[in-house]
Amino acid sequence: MFGQQNMSTNSTVDHCKTPNFDTYKALSWLMIVEFVLGLPLNLSVLYIFIFRFKFWKNKSIFLFNIVVADFLLVVCLPAKAYHYQHGQRRSSNSAVCKTLLFMLFLNRGASIGFLITLSLDRYFNVVHLGRRNFVKVLKKTPQISIVIWLLLLPLTIPTMVNTFECCNSHGRVVETYSHDVTDTFREVVFFTQILIPFIILVYCTVRIVNRLRKKTVGEKTKLRRAVCVVMSVVVVFSICFLPCTIARAVLLYFRLQNMQVAEDVAVQVYDGLMVLSYVDCLLDPLVYCFCNSGFKDAYITTFCPGPLQKKLLNANFGLGSGATTITTNSAAAARTVTSPIMEKS
Repeated sequence: MFGQQNMSTNSTVDHCKTPNFDTYKALSWLMIVEFVLGLPLNLSVLYIFIFRFKFWKNKSIFLFNIVVADFLLVVCLPAKAYHYQHGQRRSSNSAVCKTLLFMLFLNRGASIGFLITLSLDRYFNVVHLGRRNFVKVLKKTPQISIVIWLLLLPLTIPTMVNTFECCNSHGRVVETYSHDVTDTFREVVFFTQILIPFIILVYCTVRIVNRLRKKTVGEKTKLRRAVCVVMSVVVVFSICFLPCTIARAVLLYFRLQNMQVAEDVAVQVYDGLMVLSYVDCLLDPLVYCFCNSGFKDAYITTFCPGPLQKKLLNANFGLGSGATTITTNSAAAARTVTSPIMEKS
């Protein structure tokens, strides 16, 4: 009883401080590297989508929303790194802390939501070709993106009620009923927004791969692209989201068991994997390239030097050649010729 009371007392004082200053110092520099690499990358991607690729004309609304989510995540990283460098897991200012958490979880949810939507689109186009595809209908309605962002708000607002990372969570303090409900809802959202999309993603991947095996050679180019899209999303999930989810579950277990020493280690692992999850702002451009060859070509012709342009534009990346696309699908050939990439702006 005394141990639990002591932990509860310390929870409001010590748990928001970094358990190991050197570890968090290293994590802060990792976030700085992510910011230095992610800011110009995402700014360049935004430039391509708006000025070269004209995403509103090419049914790439969902891709553009992922770019926006990644950019908003990147701009939050310097503040997070600053706190880590000063030995704090979060800002001591309540408004700054809640705003930062809100932004991080909102953009995380948006990135996951739009990535899964892209995977579902490829799934319906390949496995249920010819049937009415509700995702394709949504892509033609730009307003639906606003609706998706608004739907994410109720799932993100609980992070502002009490700080999620350290000050009030299950097993830490004796809570009122309302606080307990808030904490429970927050944990459920944290886990379900990763686990349910990952299950959907694995299902889509398996079905698309099975479809690829049954198709003839002349039809495989489009299917290979679909496989690359969903596999790239699987890679993003496996590197960025699943590890921190598992670490969160382990952390909660140690906390509920009042294993303070083990919890201090688990906290460092969890925070480290959360920092790793921010790498998705660097990996998502790979998804854009696999989703839309027009975007890939636009990026290459805008930012790569001449000799490198030719090599990258002529590379097949195992997805089939341009000639295959022309011979198997005349409509696809027309799109290749009239792609915005050929326009000079």
